[in-house]
Amino acid sequence: MARQLFFLRLSPSRGQVASVAPPGNRPACRLAPRLPALFYWQTPILKAAIDGTLKAMVTSLISNDELCQARALIAASGLSFEPPYDDLVGIFQAGRLVAVGARSGRVLKMLAVAPVRQREKLLQQVVTALLDLGLQEELESFFAFTTPDQAASFEALDFSLLVASGKCALLEYGDGLRRYLARHQSLLTPEASGAIVANCNPFTLGHRYLVEQAASLVQRLYLFVVREELSLFPFEYRFRMVREGTCHLPNVVLLDTSCYAVSAVTFPTYFLKDGDPAGTQQMELDLLLFASRIAPFFRIRTRFIGNEPLSRTTALYHAAMHAILPPFGVAVHELDRAGALEAAISASRVREHLARGDADGLAALVPESTRQFLLSREGRRIWETREVKARAHRSIHQQLPFT
Repeated sequence: MARQLFFLRLSPSRGQVASVAPPGNRPACRLAPRLPALFYWQTPILKAAIDGTLKAMVTSLISNDELCQARALIAASGLSFEPPYDDLVGIFQAGRLVAVGARSGRVLKMLAVAPVRQREKLLQQVVTALLDLGLQEELESFFAFTTPDQAASFEALDFSLLVASGKCALLEYGDGLRRYLARHQSLLTPEASGAIVANCNPFTLGHRYLVEQAASLVQRLYLFVVREELSLFPFEYRFRMVREGTCHLPNVVLLDTSCYAVSAVTFPTYFLKDGDPAGTQQMELDLLLFASRIAPFFRIRTRFIGNEPLSRTTALYHAAMHAILPPFGVAVHELDRAGALEAAISASRVREHLARGDADGLAALVPESTRQFLLSREGRRIWETREVKARAHRSIHQQLPFT
């Protein structure tokens, strides 16, 4: 069935359809409290709306009372209220909130429907509204976490199941993964390859040592740089530092992870503190997605990691990697980390120097290309401002694998 987007404007007094507009005539506006407008994707819903009075209306939740009701409904559904978010919407019936959902970038979360309203397809209406709001921001793909038994409800809305494990399933709306893989089709080689996934915030001598050791063991090494923009150094500069620091290795191919490895989509725990209770499930989803979708496409047979004596989250992630990847034909090769001044070289040590304004100790921790960038006007503009210095202090303890 072909899908077409229509804009429905309701009569505020009667709750009936006052007009129907195709996409070209849709006003450019966002949902607001009690805004008499709805967005629907599927033509049967449109037909039902035109045939009679709409029984439910999706509105933004802003007032204190609306937020209190949202928190209560989300908690009653066994979920946590998780700010920040870009949009929080819901459906009211008889003055009570009966369905709620939020969008944070590409991720749909906090989706809950009152038990007595489960058969009314309110979830579909909430999800549809959130998708439309995201599409207005020119996003092309979206992700939703849910329980495996609820996956079919999302698949009915054109979501595709990416991976499921235990109590959690990850689904995607749009064909982002297919497009991501197709974009790298020309990089494929018939030989078995290896892979490293790293944040490089910034790129250090420890990163370079790991890459050099791994590259000497395989014919081709894919180095995936985490694209997520939650680090002190933006992705553009991290990728540049990695490229300049590995240019002497001809069999190393640089890629970005997009949303499909160690991102706020596949593994938001990495961007939180240690001890997140959902961490184990998210580790499994992240690794299963890599093992079942990424590794087969790139013919990756070995994933290289550096041993982790400091971060509990990274140590748990590595343990999960040893358990999950081998059954998919991907070996896990753990290498010793390079050291300097009787301690392991890490990006957090570099950030500590930068946070203190101490550039003298950088030479023992980073390649010359990284040092030159950090001390350049462009690099200093990132880490010298007072606001960014505060971010640097906070990111010292940011739990990303081999940051």
